[in-house]
Amino acid sequence: MRTFFNWSTNLLKYLRSLAILSLLCLLLSWSLPAQAATRISPQLERQVMQIIREHPEVLVESVRAYQLQQQRQLQQSQLAFLQDLQTNPQVVIGNSPVTGSLNSKIVLVEFSDFECPYCAEANKTLKQFMAKHQDEVTLVYKHFPLTPIHNQAMPAAKASWAANQQGKFWEYSDALFSNQKQLSETLYLDIATNLKLDLDKFKSDRALADNAIAQDMQLAQKLGLTGTPFFVMNGETFSGAVQLSDMEKVLARVTQ
Repeated sequence: MRTFFNWSTNLLKYLRSLAILSLLCLLLSWSLPAQAATRISPQLERQVMQIIREHPEVLVESVRAYQLQQQRQLQQSQLAFLQDLQTNPQVVIGNSPVTGSLNSKIVLVEFSDFECPYCAEANKTLKQFMAKHQDEVTLVYKHFPLTPIHNQAMPAAKASWAANQQGKFWEYSDALFSNQKQLSETLYLDIATNLKLDLDKFKSDRALADNAIAQDMQLAQKLGLTGTPFFVMNGETFSGAVQLSDMEKVLARVTQ
């Protein structure tokens, strides 16, 4: 199994940095009365600066200690996710859209953004892959709209979630990717109409999509993902506009 991160630590340096930081915090606490904020005294400021001058490494070590703590938490989340994916996949799948074999031991989880051009390319590959392996693989879609750079990613995600409430997620998502340059309210309604969805229900369901999409996004962030598309197939991870041959190789490895 491939893990996301490898890390190491130096316990003595970590403890030393904590000790010096504790001293700094203690000095600061002595200077602040119970009432509202007061200016730090010149004497205390000199003491703090003296400690920093004598121990400049404490700043670097403190940053490293913090990063180490974050990496540990991240690795724990990632390992827990991989374990659930292999031993109790339904915990990972939840209420997400699923296609392919519903009882397969091979689970492919995709984190995707409907406005991401790499996701659109990967979607073409996924369709080919699932056409060949629909009896072997369970494909699970997780929403990860990159809202800071894609202003239509969230509206598109909500529209696809609403389509899923009427059993048309995969058809709807294919249409979104095929018309990626036209993402807009007009397109969302046109696709819903073409798929013969109940438009009143479709419109009302979009307003209910926030919580489900937020859960997917929180999972992606918990796993440390920063881009799309991102895939996890059992214990292997890969990303980007992957080729069919690459996915076939991953499948071969996880089925050994």
